Amino acid sequence: MAKTAKKPTATDPQKPYEFQAEVTRLLHLMVHSVYSDRDVFLRELISNAADALDKLRYEAIAKPELLSGEPNLKITITPDKTAKTLTVADNGIGMSRDELVENLGTIAKSGTQAFVESAKKAKGDIHLIGQFGIGFYSGFIVASKVDVISKRAGSDAAHVWSSEGTGNFTVSPMGAAERGTAIVLHLKDDALEFLEDWKIESVVRAYSDHIAHPIMLALTKESSRQ
Repeated sequence: MAKTAKKPTATDPQKPYEFQAEVTRLLHLMVHSVYSDRDVFLRELISNAADALDKLRYEAIAKPELLSGEPNLKITITPDKTAKTLTVADNGIGMSRDELVENLGTIAKSGTQAFVESAKKAKGDIHLIGQFGIGFYSGFIVASKVDVISKRAGSDAAHVWSSEGTGNFTVSPMGAAERGTAIVLHLKDDALEFLEDWKIESVVRAYSDHIAHPIMLALTKESSRQ
């Protein structure tokens, strides 16, 4: 297969990779358009986290050892007002290095075009983004930078994917990490309300009550609630 920027592969741990052209087009839409409902990003990230938990539970039927150490599956949301970050984490299936590059650097062209056309017709409304399988990128509506820390179940290796939503991203190895995926959103100044407990809770209750897994909110004080 010929090498091309549209289909990056993880061969250099700290090399910046170019996004597939369709992803760049999508990110431009996310960053520069006006949206009627920015809350949708949290709904999409929670939905993706729940999918990762379901995938682990399914794979663990044949390989129960994948659940060792952390058998209780959950989603944790952690706001950090000092760092201005919001983290959505799950202890699900996780992603390998190659999966980070493939899953977050390329997307189905047909799905992207369909979404872009739909969003334009709706004047920037991205409420249905999840139907196109590209909900992860909605994080750039509220974040100037996104880090994805992931460790695949059954693997000893963890990696961090990073991007500012422009034309490229990096994937680098990192030290010890728990199984699963943590998405760290470095929030824009006009999105800091998503660090407030009341705001997070209202979005979760409005959009994610149907999620079968526990959703935990780590409070600013040393406690958390479901």
